[in-house]
Amino acid sequence: MPISERKRNDVVILDLKGKLTIGTAEEGLREAVHRILDAGATKILINLKDVSTIDSSGVGELVSSYTRVTNRGGKLKLCTLPPKINDILMITQLITVFDVYDTEDEAVASFA
Repeated sequence: MPISERKRNDVVILDLKGKLTIGTAEEGLREAVHRILDAGATKILINLKDVSTIDSSGVGELVSSYTRVTNRGGKLKLCTLPPKINDILMITQLITVFDVYDTEDEAVASFA
């Protein structure tokens, strides 16, 4: 899974693309979040707009990333969820755990 990283103001945005499933995709997300935290960033936004599929491992890695960032005093938020991923987070009630935004602009503004 390609993961690109960029910054808007002091928010690090991870753009995920493809399948967030067991194996390399979840490991890639874990490594990206570790790297960002180790660099001192505390505001992380995961853009899921181009994620086509997510499985239980992918959901688990989102939760692990959220926990890791929160435990280090940071904030992790999600934006632009495709309908399938939104449904999965609704069914699992994780939608109540994450701060989720419809647009990247809204999400970035929410960190202020």
